[in-house]
Amino acid sequence: MAGTLKGKVAVVTGASRGIGAAIAVRLGQEGARVVVSARTAEEGESKLPGTLHETVDRVKKTGAEVLFIKSDLAQAREREQLIEKAQAAFGPIDILVNNAAITFFAPVADFTEKRFKLMLEVQVHAPFHLSQLVLPSMKARKTGHIVNISSGAAFHPKQPYMAGARGGTVYGMCKAALERFTTGLASEVYDDNIAVNVVSPGLVDTPGVAVHGLINERTRDRVQPIEYIAEAVYRLASGDPKMMTGRIDHAEPLLKELNLKPSALMA
Repeated sequence: MAGTLKGKVAVVTGASRGIGAAIAVRLGQEGARVVVSARTAEEGESKLPGTLHETVDRVKKTGAEVLFIKSDLAQAREREQLIEKAQAAFGPIDILVNNAAITFFAPVADFTEKRFKLMLEVQVHAPFHLSQLVLPSMKARKTGHIVNISSGAAFHPKQPYMAGARGGTVYGMCKAALERFTTGLASEVYDDNIAVNVVSPGLVDTPGVAVHGLINERTRDRVQPIEYIAEAVYRLASGDPKMMTGRIDHAEPLLKELNLKPSALMA
């Protein structure tokens, strides 16, 4: 199929539902060969709705080639196998979208070591490791795009502090680390013509957001359509690496800057 990403190979993690699934569909609509990954391949494997099979069906409707690889990104060997299998199926990776996350909300005083280590592994180490795995080929070919999905939680809290905060300190710490990794890596690989950027989605109505009860009467007016995030990721995954790299962008302001409206996503 024709499209600006025709011939490109994209890997999208955390793609069984929500933002990851939307990104996979948007990249597929531009002709990319898409590899989707998550822990949930079959119904019943998660309490949340959505599976890799469902995402594959959506991407197929775009006419794009698509493959799913079930992976637990908390495990180093499974991260390695993800890239190995993706490259064996479709060839060198052109686009890596680090979207997978696992999140717990609790005050620091009550946060368990097990959950702390798991969040760091999935939200910080996994994007770092996956980037290491795709960079050699990108550098050899002098082309590539890495897009990391962050959150407004990376912003520092400001006074006056809100009483009864939701226990998002560890989540914010992980996202802040991811953003600093992004800008640092962007500077390292600038001469290799590789772009590394962040999209910070804002509040989006996804199954993960719903399970944490983050949309309520106080926050409902800040909910952003998922199409904005998918479009922002596509634009950063296809832009000129010399002109658009090292950016930490919130989706809607980025699209306004580029004078763009998000494309509709195939259901």
